Amino acid sequence: MPTNVEHIETDAGLDPKQRCLDMQLDWIDTLLEVDQEVIDLIDAELAVRLRILPVKIENGRLLVAMLSPEDIEASDEVATVTNVPVSRCGMESQIFSELMRKYYGTTAARMAESLGSQSTSTESTDHNVDAIEADNILVMAEQPTLINLVNLLLLEAIQQRASDVHIEPFETELRVKYRIDGVLAEQPPPPKHLQPALTGRIKIMSSMNIAERYVPQDGHIALRFEGRKVDIRVSTVPTLYGESVVMRILDKSTMPLDLVSLGMTLEMQDQMDMLIEKPHGLVLVTGPTGSGKTTSLYAALNKLYDPRKKIITIEDPVEYELNGINQIPVNPKRGLTFASGLRSILRQDPDIIFVGEIRDGETADIAIRSALTGHLIFSTIHTNDAVSSIGRLIDMGVEPYLVASVLEGVLAQRLGRRICEDCKERVPLSEDLSHRLTADELPKFSAGMWIGKGCDKCNNSGFKGRVGFFELVVVNGPLRSAVSDNRAAADLASILPSNHTTMRRDAMRKAISGVTTIGEVLRATQDTDNDF
Repeated sequence: MPTNVEHIETDAGLDPKQRCLDMQLDWIDTLLEVDQEVIDLIDAELAVRLRILPVKIENGRLLVAMLSPEDIEASDEVATVTNVPVSRCGMESQIFSELMRKYYGTTAARMAESLGSQSTSTESTDHNVDAIEADNILVMAEQPTLINLVNLLLLEAIQQRASDVHIEPFETELRVKYRIDGVLAEQPPPPKHLQPALTGRIKIMSSMNIAERYVPQDGHIALRFEGRKVDIRVSTVPTLYGESVVMRILDKSTMPLDLVSLGMTLEMQDQMDMLIEKPHGLVLVTGPTGSGKTTSLYAALNKLYDPRKKIITIEDPVEYELNGINQIPVNPKRGLTFASGLRSILRQDPDIIFVGEIRDGETADIAIRSALTGHLIFSTIHTNDAVSSIGRLIDMGVEPYLVASVLEGVLAQRLGRRICEDCKERVPLSEDLSHRLTADELPKFSAGMWIGKGCDKCNNSGFKGRVGFFELVVVNGPLRSAVSDNRAAADLASILPSNHTTMRRDAMRKAISGVTTIGEVLRATQDTDNDF
């Protein structure tokens, strides 16, 4: 089958990007004023997804600038959509990004505004979502402009490193928020009259029942972005003014799979390596929802992977696919719970088992007994600090002597925002923060504190990325004996070594070195032990 795409070969040792810059100088200066008719040949969703910018039509061919000119599939798709033969050329990423922002920037907001201007006065005042029939929603959700709007909402969220997209319905407005580095950032809102179609389109993409609007639903979307697979977990719940939608973006490329990248010190990583390399026992990671527990355990499993070992996980849900590891999603509707799944896993001859969460006494009992019979068990539990997880297991009905026999270590953690390296600066310590520091902490900030003043690279937030604050308890002889005696958490804490690093101390060290801010430390560790 003939192709409409001209494959520009390199010559004289030049790669496509260099060829573009050296041989197309006659048009490179005119890129800032690309003809709108040429821009309109490729819609915003396609341009953003394929990273392609149409430049001009010359000799019957469409010249497109690309970040990856070797991506033949992308140029083939453009040729098919436009029905015009395509010539490819590379472009430096900074120039490309500036031009994309100019011609396709804030695309979702611009598209929503355009759709809003097309509404009639009746549409803009009638917000009775219940009155709209499912058949009408289906028709609206299949409109090409609406499809592109939803795609662009997702693509922009991925580009901005968002972990979640929230679509919240209210009486007279529809709000869209991206959770970036753990904090919700409000986006330009789509018109209220688009709510049924927008929600319907997301439900179609995630294989939900579009006609059911009064019970919570869960779904899944898989898409490709810049050549990689991105999974999106979708949840809808009915509210007073329609369905609230939350989409959790699971982008494996943004997940660091080593503990140092997560912010763990080399000393603590050495201790953690010692724990995960044990032949059997129980290793716990504790913290609230969203504190990065699963990511830390994924990093440990990734390091442990060996074709000679059988590694099985049971999770609710499976967030990221790990190569070479058997992962089981919990399915309570079909009787597959953590407890029943763990029993079945034990018949699979595993060496290492990851239980997504210990939620009840039955799961805790099976996990403990599995560790007793020679398996290495990893799991998570919800407590404020490392030592408290021991009491939580005992409260679930596990005998103290069994906990003491198998528990090898507990990692407690929180997540804070990293200061943007492009706009980081040191400023005097503010009075409202100084009185919240201890007498030991205050002198360490005599030279000032680090903040991010905000720049284009971090969307003027002053932060870019996240870092972990950790506390690691390795169970030694005296601690094991105290656990067996069912001593209180305060007594267990007093047995810890004198050089034990609490979570707040670990976080403060990162604030002193300029990795994060004092405010982030206080926010993330306020419910942990502050006693130095």
